[in-house]
Amino acid sequence: MSDEQHTPQRTGRLARLADLAFRRRRVVLLAWVVGLVAAFAASGSLAGEFSADYATPGSESQRAGDLLAQRFPARSSDTVDVVWQAKGGVKSATVQERTGALLTTATRLEGIGDAAPTEVSRDGTIAVSRLSLTERPDSVPVTTGERLISLSQAASEDGLRVEMGGQVITSAQESELSSEAVGLMIAALVLVLTFGTFVAAGLPIVTALFGLGISSAAVGLLAAVMDVPDWSTAVASMIGLGVGIDYALLILTRHRAALATGLDPRAAVVEAVSTAGHSVLVAGTTVVISLLGLFLMGLSYLQGVALSASFAVLVTMAASVTLLPALLGFAGRKVNRLRIPGTGRSEAADPETTPAARWSRGVQRRPWRAALAAAAVLLVLATPFLGLKLGFPDAGNDRAATTTRQAYDLVSQGFGAGANGPLLLAAELRGPSDRAELDALASRLREEPGIAGVGRPTINAAGDTAVLMATPTTSPQSPKTGDLIRHLRADVLPSAGIPISVGGTTASFVDQSDVTQDRLPLFIGGVVILSIMLLTVTFRSVTVALKAGVMNLLSIGAAYGVVAYLAEGGWAGQLVGIDTPTPVPPFIPVIMFAILFGLSMDYEVFLLSRVREEFLSNGRSTARAVTEGLARTARVITAAALIMVAVFGAFALSPEVFLKLIGIGMAAAILIDATIVRMVLVPAVMQLLGDRNWWMPRWMERLIPGGEPTPQTA
Repeated sequence: MSDEQHTPQRTGRLARLADLAFRRRRVVLLAWVVGLVAAFAASGSLAGEFSADYATPGSESQRAGDLLAQRFPARSSDTVDVVWQAKGGVKSATVQERTGALLTTATRLEGIGDAAPTEVSRDGTIAVSRLSLTERPDSVPVTTGERLISLSQAASEDGLRVEMGGQVITSAQESELSSEAVGLMIAALVLVLTFGTFVAAGLPIVTALFGLGISSAAVGLLAAVMDVPDWSTAVASMIGLGVGIDYALLILTRHRAALATGLDPRAAVVEAVSTAGHSVLVAGTTVVISLLGLFLMGLSYLQGVALSASFAVLVTMAASVTLLPALLGFAGRKVNRLRIPGTGRSEAADPETTPAARWSRGVQRRPWRAALAAAAVLLVLATPFLGLKLGFPDAGNDRAATTTRQAYDLVSQGFGAGANGPLLLAAELRGPSDRAELDALASRLREEPGIAGVGRPTINAAGDTAVLMATPTTSPQSPKTGDLIRHLRADVLPSAGIPISVGGTTASFVDQSDVTQDRLPLFIGGVVILSIMLLTVTFRSVTVALKAGVMNLLSIGAAYGVVAYLAEGGWAGQLVGIDTPTPVPPFIPVIMFAILFGLSMDYEVFLLSRVREEFLSNGRSTARAVTEGLARTARVITAAALIMVAVFGAFALSPEVFLKLIGIGMAAAILIDATIVRMVLVPAVMQLLGDRNWWMPRWMERLIPGGEPTPQTA
């Protein structure tokens, strides 16, 4: 039979693109190889250093930090804390000689500034010296942190114990275990079991790796022109690898189904990209819209994360509709070669007889019961979110064996928990009289409830700026410390008579928490509205778009509940290495929402695209369209969800608590979305709505160009 006899009646840009990629497969593959090599070459010579400004624009803590950077160039609000303990007393000549040599060597390392005066505990057995940084913590070389750890280990002998604390040390003691590699191995196993052939299973992985390689190199180039935190590469890899494999999986599944109906490979590629490829582009665009919503938060480091992850999604989308068709052209009918006995299911199997079809009919027979039960489960899962404690983890949440945790515990033992996060009060001095005002303020602060101690003011060489260190009685992550900072700013410092700003790491975290919570409604509203508009245009139905938005909010709420439960540090938290109650950084719910709202739309788009396709063919009823749509997509979406869960869940192995929470939270959301929402809530609600699923005002229908209008009645 000729190609013309097999060519489906598919038209449009995607069909032409797929056909071109199939026919010019050698050129397409070469272009992707050249692009990958060029990306790595450019990254090797032009990539910038990862850095991020975690200060909140316009905040008081940023003003304090800027003032210190300008007028105390050798001192910043971030420090490395060198803590030592000697049972015989830290003032002995031997201890002072060894610790003095350590501090002298430390101040010569790149990124390390002067050492503040040593503080000694009341019992004389514990001392701490804070080394200021000459640059932001994430800009200090990792080798500096490693060298500091080595110095502390070398000095810890003959009754002297030395520990190190600070973000620089945290970065240096992180594990090198690759979460991406673990996720990729599990994804490969799922693909083999799903397709039952090694050839078919390998194509999505090859496609995703091309996208991951190019996007990872591009993140380094992005770091040369804007603030990009070092952990953005992990987030971008997490998303790019997950969606890259998923998108290729969906197109490949449709391709194999088309081959099973008798189409030749070229026609099957056109069919797959025209249908599943369209869903991929809609789903990917939704993810990008959600990610770019992070710009509404006004925080530069989140903008770097948004662009890094968005680029990863865009590259994988492009690979799915160009590189994959070219690879399928090379494979031809051999895509089903190297079969594994006992795995996979024939793509030609009748969907009416599948377990998914029987399940869907069962749900549709009792839609009210199913919908209420699913909603109840989601609400129960979301309940822990009501007790979510927002804040920033400190070294007290690190693993017990780490030097940062040991330093934290020593400081708490010798000076109180608040000494782990002292407040830096930066004052602008306009004349000699201001120094007297500053001394009077220090005396008043010592009488304030919640303040354990106040150091002597330090004045710079120019005599126009002073720094005052105040130690709270409570730990940096305690809500009482945040209340103290707000009280000082509102009620105490305005009466000092001189301009004073409260800074330091703890104050910076408080400011960011406040700003994030204030801007969160704007961010969520913007992402939801834009996504609903996109789905309305895609499905030409207001009802479908609104339903998808509401269901995604429910699944995200349930994921938030899972994160809150893990952060409590109980039995569930201990399974993933969270041993103590841990506050959740306020940017985690923001990043999770941006990623999950887009990814949750993926399965909604894939399922509803097939439901609408079945509804439009042969004038079928909504009920039957839902059953067949669910049956035809159940296996592939289940496999796609398992891959996402594996890739995201692998980040539970990360040493960073926030990466653990992001990864596990997203894995939970995908699992919830692919089971409770897709298998129960969607068919139940669509059954209840009936023909109202496809409602759209006539005036809105006329405003949306192109596309096939959905009939208003079945």
